[in-house]
Amino acid sequence: MKQITEAASAYDRLEQMSVRELLVNINREDKKVAEAVERAIPAIEQLVEAILPRFQLGGRLFYIGAGTSGRLGVLDASEIPPTFGMPPDRVIGLIAGGDMALRTAVEHAEDDPNGAWRDLRVYNPTELDTLVGIAASGTTRYVVGGVKEARQHGLLTAGITNNPGSPLAQVAEIPIEIEVGPEFVTGSTRMKSGTSQKLTLNMISTTLMIKMGRIKGNKMVDMQLNNKKLVNRGVRFLMEELGVDAQEAGRLLTVYGSVRQALQANKQNK
Repeated sequence: MKQITEAASAYDRLEQMSVRELLVNINREDKKVAEAVERAIPAIEQLVEAILPRFQLGGRLFYIGAGTSGRLGVLDASEIPPTFGMPPDRVIGLIAGGDMALRTAVEHAEDDPNGAWRDLRVYNPTELDTLVGIAASGTTRYVVGGVKEARQHGLLTAGITNNPGSPLAQVAEIPIEIEVGPEFVTGSTRMKSGTSQKLTLNMISTTLMIKMGRIKGNKMVDMQLNNKKLVNRGVRFLMEELGVDAQEAGRLLTVYGSVRQALQANKQNK
């Protein structure tokens, strides 16, 4: 297997570069990421198209990963309820080592090939569920083992990796291989690889939520109004959609509790 994520950086003597040189060169490398993700769109499309009918029937989307990859999965999952008003048990992120690993590395957790399925089994997975394994190297045993076991139990499986032909790509039903090239700091996959994973997860979950009807036009009509900024955003959305002033929009939001409910009530009252 070609270990691109461990290949030597195209840059050397980093400690001798000026701050400006470091920033410019990191940015130069980052510009390659979006293009690499673009090349993977057909596989990403295949995954979303496969998730959607399962999700519509009540299936769930699980992410598993270790280290940076695991944290990105948990991050994406945690943003679904506040952004789209989706219950927190529909998109779930699992990280090797558990929640403690979000802040502190848990030694050897990623080396347990049975760990992910053990973590997943708590949720009583079914064939309607989807498991997306995330691993820059594509060799993380926690991820590869979890995807392999999930596929054997009938779940839809996918793997997001930055090494083509990796074990993860081989065991996943839908491999998403994003070749971003060597990292600026050799082997530091929190950089380009992590950025590519974040972009890909954004695309998967946002597209899925849009197709689930959680966006109207281009607005987050189901967002949770749990702070002043979001309440103000909701007021602005209603002003734009209904042509009312801020006071009336605020009243509607208070009465109905969400942008969607306020819009539906206004439509019914006409």
